[in-house]
Amino acid sequence: MIRLFVIFLFTVFISSNLFASLNKDDIKSFIEKDMHLGEQDSKLPIWPVLDKEKKLYAYIYETYNLAPVLGFSGGKLNMLVSIDLEGNFLDVKVLEQDEPVFVSGLGVIPFVEFLDQYKGKNLSSSIKVGKETGTSNTVYLDGVSKATASVKIANDSILASSIKVASEKLSGVAPKKIRNARKDLFEKSTFTQLLNKGLITNIKITKAQVEELFKNTEYEELILEEDKNEVFLDLYIANLVIPSVMENLLKEDTKNEVKNQITKTQEAIIIFANGEHQILSEEFVPNTSPDTFEIIQDDFPISINDGDYEIEFLDSLPDFEQAIILDVDKRFNFDPSSPWIFNLKFIRGNETLYSTPVLKDKSFEIISPDKYFEKIEVIEEKPLWLVSIIEQKEKLIILSIFLTSLFIILYKYQVILEKLRYKRTFILLITLFFIGWYGQGQLSMVTVLGFVKAIVNSQSLQFLLYDPFSLIIWFFVFISLVIWGRGTFCGWLCPYGVLQELSYYFARLLHLPIIKVPQKLSDKMVYIRYVVLALLILSVIFAPNITEYLIEIEPFKTSITLIFDREIPYVLYAIFWILLSMFIFKGFCRFICPLGAFLSLAGKFKFLDWLPRRKECGNPCNNCYKNCNYNAIDKKSGTIKYDECFQCMDCVQIYSSDKLCKILIKNAKETKVKSWRKTDD
Repeated sequence: MIRLFVIFLFTVFISSNLFASLNKDDIKSFIEKDMHLGEQDSKLPIWPVLDKEKKLYAYIYETYNLAPVLGFSGGKLNMLVSIDLEGNFLDVKVLEQDEPVFVSGLGVIPFVEFLDQYKGKNLSSSIKVGKETGTSNTVYLDGVSKATASVKIANDSILASSIKVASEKLSGVAPKKIRNARKDLFEKSTFTQLLNKGLITNIKITKAQVEELFKNTEYEELILEEDKNEVFLDLYIANLVIPSVMENLLKEDTKNEVKNQITKTQEAIIIFANGEHQILSEEFVPNTSPDTFEIIQDDFPISINDGDYEIEFLDSLPDFEQAIILDVDKRFNFDPSSPWIFNLKFIRGNETLYSTPVLKDKSFEIISPDKYFEKIEVIEEKPLWLVSIIEQKEKLIILSIFLTSLFIILYKYQVILEKLRYKRTFILLITLFFIGWYGQGQLSMVTVLGFVKAIVNSQSLQFLLYDPFSLIIWFFVFISLVIWGRGTFCGWLCPYGVLQELSYYFARLLHLPIIKVPQKLSDKMVYIRYVVLALLILSVIFAPNITEYLIEIEPFKTSITLIFDREIPYVLYAIFWILLSMFIFKGFCRFICPLGAFLSLAGKFKFLDWLPRRKECGNPCNNCYKNCNYNAIDKKSGTIKYDECFQCMDCVQIYSSDKLCKILIKNAKETKVKSWRKTDD
């Protein structure tokens, strides 16, 4: 068996395909017929999508190439994402996944429907999976019941890969923190003080500077030497959302109009000027976007619009010939606290049949003082596995308390020997309802195979952290394996095993017949589970595409994970073993279960034979052997076969009882006789 595991590890290592592999022709099949696919980008593994006119329209890419996140089963989770130049998700399709719940449990349709929710969502929003909590800038996607971890991993991969693309190719789209103006900070200031504090930016452009722009063009004009330094435009720019600016610049009516009209997603920027140059063209229409200047941040043009305000400055201010208040859209990540560019356009000439106007730009950096904006506490984005732990902290604490208590109970087993059946049943019900159906903590060979795949391929084991509830159980099982073998999980912590055991004792209430498997036959039948385990391993080596179907030999997913909400054949299979257990005690666990086989092999490294035995056990006393439902006690020697022992404690109860153990009964009689003889003498 050990050799088989070595072969398995080596074969998985040399045959694994952990890289996305769609070529250009494959990608073409996913884009619309009237679109064109460009050549792969030289920096990122992404493909440009061109429209009918061969202009860049969107990007398409595989998530695994950019954010190689392993799925909950430890296998590759790869989606194909299409995103346009404004950061809108056009489509998200699943390319590859082997999440057990989506392979043959719920089927892939719920996963496809989950991915469909991305269409129309914008990357600049905070996209999360779960119930809405009222956060205005967060978009929530409906999760998939019984597959929460898997869809959260998918969301993590989609967002991580898309942000990489946006950061490199979609300027201004990648989500970022925006600092808003402080509402609690107001300083009474004069116009000169506002200039000195940097709250108003003054830009002076001379005639010589303008003529330099049109040098060597047909519109170059000669100016006198004494006129070169004459101011052509005296421009001022300020952010009205800063209280110290608005209160010290505008009259009450204008302030109220701005406050009533501006929204949370807008910033009010005022531009006012004196000079020969007109900042608005003669063709400008109020309530539209000016074409004579623009605002740019991070190389991305920001949406601006005239607010059509009636602007009145305070009487104490100088007179200004021109003024406009812009509504700047912050939904495209305009951050007023960060530097931005004011790009002023100078146009000469008219567009006619014989001439084309010449346009020249002059750009100025606008920097607002930092102290007038809210300080954003830098909160490092928590990894998904940590979020899962935080979200389940109460459940994890209860689980830890339960497992710790169980460990103490098993170590100090005397505390439960009296009325053992009732106490054990109570603990098993906790396992079924809390660990199984509520906590979804049914362990499976799926995790074991995923762990091995990750190890041999030098992949991260982070996928194990996505289900902290099951991980804690695995940790406890590992500790118990090292100490006293496989029985702790199989006998106390397996929800499906509980269903079988309860079925058996329910049948006793109905006085149904018991089918006792003979010792010799039982000793041979236990090897079936090792054959099943070997078949699973061989399928991974020679036919990995069917492994997720063969793993259905475990009825855990049907009965515990999906709570029998599944196709009828799977439900009937799971129920079959439960009904069979009414006659043959836990037949699946003892003879078929591949996880039990794996734990039996791992349990061989235990260092403690902790269940008490006497040299007389087996001969002359064989009560423990007769009452062991697992055939885990040798008839001749009375020793425990720990590979088969489920630690039910029935034999320990017999061992400790002077009413059940023949040795104790015999010793009690001999003591009584000796005592009688002594008294008689």
